[in-house]
Amino acid sequence: MQRSPKSPAEKMRTYRSRLRAAGLRPVQIWVPDVRAADLVEEARRQSRRASMHASEREALDMIERLADLDDDPS
Repeated sequence: MQRSPKSPAEKMRTYRSRLRAAGLRPVQIWVPDVRAADLVEEARRQSRRASMHASEREALDMIERLADLDDDPS
């Protein structure tokens, strides 16, 4: 006897059931739409303001030092 092919919804239901059985759960997150022109402009504005702050150079130096730790073979 031939089984009828599963619909996309049935395949997804089976897939999600396997994930749940593996101890996972679905999570939905909402993030800013980086394609939105107003968000891009606001990010630029904030970046410009932050770059003018006196502690910016110190913060960037610290980030570079921390990034270099990943390169340390020990």
